[in-house]
Amino acid sequence: MNRLAAKVGISIALILLVIIAGCTPTQRDINGVTHLTLWQGINPPPNRDVFQKLVTKFNLTHPTIEVESLYVGQSDRQLPKILASIVGGTPPDLLWFGSMLTGQLVELEAIEPLDKWWNRSAVTKDIDPALLGSMQYKNHLWSIPFATNNVGIFYRPSLFKAAGIDRFPTNWQELKTTTQQLTRDTNNDGKNDKFGMLLPLGQGEWTVFTWLPFMWGGGGELIPQQSQSGRNNPKTAKISIDNPGAIAALQLWQDLIKSGTAILSSPERGYELANFLTGKVAMQLTGPWTFGQLAGMKFTDYDVMPIPAGTRSATSVGGENLFMMKSSPQHQQAAWEFMEYVLSQEFQTEWALGTGYLPVNLKSRQESSYRNYVSKTPATQVFLDQAKYGRSRPIEPSYSQISEQLGRAIESVLLNKHSAQTALKAAQEKLDLSLN
Repeated sequence: MNRLAAKVGISIALILLVIIAGCTPTQRDINGVTHLTLWQGINPPPNRDVFQKLVTKFNLTHPTIEVESLYVGQSDRQLPKILASIVGGTPPDLLWFGSMLTGQLVELEAIEPLDKWWNRSAVTKDIDPALLGSMQYKNHLWSIPFATNNVGIFYRPSLFKAAGIDRFPTNWQELKTTTQQLTRDTNNDGKNDKFGMLLPLGQGEWTVFTWLPFMWGGGGELIPQQSQSGRNNPKTAKISIDNPGAIAALQLWQDLIKSGTAILSSPERGYELANFLTGKVAMQLTGPWTFGQLAGMKFTDYDVMPIPAGTRSATSVGGENLFMMKSSPQHQQAAWEFMEYVLSQEFQTEWALGTGYLPVNLKSRQESSYRNYVSKTPATQVFLDQAKYGRSRPIEPSYSQISEQLGRAIESVLLNKHSAQTALKAAQEKLDLSLN
């Protein structure tokens, strides 16, 4: 316990805070029923309702297992509770979280590798193989994909038509040209009031998440390909945020801002749609989770395009994974039964129809009810087609430091404080110091 406490640097006071907040240890099994606790941070609330219905369905059809789903806050609030529960020896049985936490959980010896269950399960062959990158670390599988999505560009067809544009851009040069064509002075006061694109300003994960498709599309890699699944020792694998693809991608974003054809979001608000809805910008980076929001507003003047390619096509894979925490063999077997249910065609179809996420099960994507949904929301097909180019963020223990340095570099370049090359070189130096 002392060794773990030293690793995560969490005080006894924080552990007590978690207990006070109501995150109690797993209840005792009663009358032959294995009780599992699952911590999650599913949002918005309607999505939690969809999940609870699915959990209830599982409990009704599995009389010897009872899963209790507990909402424990957004990721920034969830993480201290997770780490404190590990230190205090009271973790949940199942954990819903982004795959980027994998390396840290492995280092803490807090999660169970899933290889033996995965390899003998009938459902795993139906899972989108593009998602394996979010599961693999040090030659083991450590989680299952709970739900998935990826980043595309939402655009306003009416604004494209008004600008005489009849096709969306497919590469970086066409993106520059298109943003120029969409930038206009509509009230003739000598100042542009309509712009081609919104880019996210801020140092946070949203900015990094939506910028990474451009880095990968420019040929960049944060971690050598042979190291990403742990085939090399991640302690010795060189993490390179100062790479040619990153420089090219960041230069592209800076060029769009400097040319006056793209504008920045409010700080750390790159996901807000106000400028898109009012027509101030014609294009915005976001994902399929936006469909529900637009439907609720009865807003229909939109479509979706893939991320324009640099030297190759790429997008960031989002969504969360489900981890099996260390516990008794009985609880782990019961936890796997629930994990198989999450991977199933039944669960994935109902979850996708209820939330707008993409199914991780390929059979769900072909099911008639889901195909009917796609026909009514055809832009969904763009994200389904783009999934094969999806890339997962690194699941190294140091990902939070990688993201922090990238976020700072991106912000400084977008605010025109530094060149892309200077900012990334400085970020690399700071990262190297923090990892040594």
